[in-house]
Amino acid sequence: MCCSWPLLPALVLSSVLSMVTVQTAPCQTCRKLAESFIKGLERTANKNFGGGNTAWEEEKLAKYARSETRLLEIVETACEKSDFECNKLLEQIEDQVETWWFHRQQEAPDLSEWLCIEELRLCCPPGRFGSECAECPLGPGGVCGGLGRCEGEGTRFGDGECVCDPGYSGPLCQNCADGYYREKSSNHTQPPCSACYRSCKKCTGPQDYKCLDCKPGWILHNNKCVDVDECGTELAHCPSNTYCFNTDGSYECRGCDQACVGCMGSGPARCKKCARGYRLNGAKCLDVDECKERVIACPGLNEACINEEGSFRCECAQGFIRRDSICVENLLPSDPEKGLFDDMTDDEVLVLQQMFFGVVICALATLAAKGDMVFTAIFIGGVAAMAGYWLSEKGDRMLDGILKGR
Repeated sequence: MCCSWPLLPALVLSSVLSMVTVQTAPCQTCRKLAESFIKGLERTANKNFGGGNTAWEEEKLAKYARSETRLLEIVETACEKSDFECNKLLEQIEDQVETWWFHRQQEAPDLSEWLCIEELRLCCPPGRFGSECAECPLGPGGVCGGLGRCEGEGTRFGDGECVCDPGYSGPLCQNCADGYYREKSSNHTQPPCSACYRSCKKCTGPQDYKCLDCKPGWILHNNKCVDVDECGTELAHCPSNTYCFNTDGSYECRGCDQACVGCMGSGPARCKKCARGYRLNGAKCLDVDECKERVIACPGLNEACINEEGSFRCECAQGFIRRDSICVENLLPSDPEKGLFDDMTDDEVLVLQQMFFGVVICALATLAAKGDMVFTAIFIGGVAAMAGYWLSEKGDRMLDGILKGR
């Protein structure tokens, strides 16, 4: 037994480090894991049990109920594969889960309370918050008077202040918030808060004439809240080239028309001054057609003027393209020069070839007639070649034509 003592500091340190790591896991993850584990218990409650009342079946069920086999089956499905936080937490608390399963399950049947609140200290009981699980503010109706929630309730975080439901305010949410009034009640219970008319900050009823105070942008007159026209006063502040547009309880700054430099409203008739490219015509700032009014709007050669709203642009005239900021004629690329025989058909070329060979044969025949043996031999070879050409390639075509009556 004495030999185990030196290991105690290491075990304590390991336990502390494990606790620090586990505390980073949110309370919600722990509760979700505990809930899934309990569902696994219910799912495997009657597994391996046939439903009879024999002693053998009852003994088999008792062995399976607290078995490691059943524990592994539950743990394998406790977290979804895609739930990273749940799987990470489960991996860290394997020892605690086994302790509860084999030793604490009977005395602490609520796994969520034992694991998440007592053992891991990730959560607090209902109605408590913060690192020490302090008590949340209590009112007549419970936590925050039953009309709000305690910030951080059930977790180790939060400041415990009441976040009131809509229409309520105060430390315990017992007062009516701005824009709400307390309804009258015939019994002794505290009546609820209901909404005032939309322009009222404080009121005695839902009608527009029961206002006691007004929301910003409204002014009280005979118990009614009347809209303040900020645009007609010095309350509105709009940037340049915008104008003020009054709305219920407020105002908007909207952009001037593109024809204006400064304006008093929408459209070209409310301009303080006309923008460049526009001219005052009657009561409106209208576009100036520079292409008509200027003698030479586009000074470049072969350029055409195109009017635009508030301006104009210069483009090359039809049939011209811009090259190096100059408009030049858009000439189609010329076709390459054709050869002498490019326009001739195959039959016409064949006739020319036959005529050429005929002239050559005639010349050779003339020279051969003079008794020159060299030219005689060339003449005979040329005649033989011509005969072979006609007999081999053209002979078939000629014979086919004769047979067909051509």
